[in-house]
Amino acid sequence: MPELPEVETTLRGIKPHILQEKIKTILVRNHRLRWPIPADIKTLITDQTIEKVERRGKYLLLHTEKGTLILHLGMSGSLRILTEPTPAKKHDHVDIVFSNQVCLRFTDPRRFGALLWTTEDPLNHPLLRSLGPEPLSDDFTGDYLWQRAQKRKAPIKTFIMDSKIVVGVGNIYANEALFEAGIHPKNAAGDVSLIHYNALAKAIKHILRAAIKQGGTTLKDFVNSDGKTGYFRVHLKAYGRASLPCLHCKTTLKEIRLGQRSTVYCPKCQKETKAKTAKRSKKT
Repeated sequence: MPELPEVETTLRGIKPHILQEKIKTILVRNHRLRWPIPADIKTLITDQTIEKVERRGKYLLLHTEKGTLILHLGMSGSLRILTEPTPAKKHDHVDIVFSNQVCLRFTDPRRFGALLWTTEDPLNHPLLRSLGPEPLSDDFTGDYLWQRAQKRKAPIKTFIMDSKIVVGVGNIYANEALFEAGIHPKNAAGDVSLIHYNALAKAIKHILRAAIKQGGTTLKDFVNSDGKTGYFRVHLKAYGRASLPCLHCKTTLKEIRLGQRSTVYCPKCQKETKAKTAKRSKKT
């Protein structure tokens, strides 16, 4: 599934081609995505100029004077910039054509993505209004995580993957950040110390920035706006490395399932803390 780095990579790829450009037409080949594309979408957005392109969590927001297109790549979607006529393939569901002859093509094999329209503030849309802070923002700190984690019994990995706590920390990046911070993924969120949360917030920022720099992590379906794959996969230290030696201590990495997700950790570098001995003090 495209995560925050992949969506940010997509944003940076499409933005120079569509910003301040007028939408000439839209061709919808399949309205049946996760939520139906509005039947009158062509009438709504034709002749509208893209005034701003931004990301909120894993949603892309294309702002016009009259409203905002909300795009989500789902589990397997991608947006590509086409500068010359290219025959559509089976899963190419939407083409947005601009007056500069650029085509923004939305491809989604599994159809879990979305293309929605709102005339209200998109940040108040039901899909966006409950989202937590952006992990690369100044609002996201170890102290913020520690405060939100109090009395929480959920595993720390599940906690940081909750989009109401922080957006964009998907399974791959949660594995990597916990490994870098030296925190066992099963430790209860409420039993993790402030010191460890400071390390975790720092690790999340570092991992995500590194992934964005490499164009995301391609495991199966994701390609960026140029049709290229991401290269952060070659830098993964935990995810996908079960039964291989830890790159720090050479201990064999173990794999468990948390929340139906593959979770890889080092039993030596990431010590499991028992609840009865856990330290809740902000000073620990």
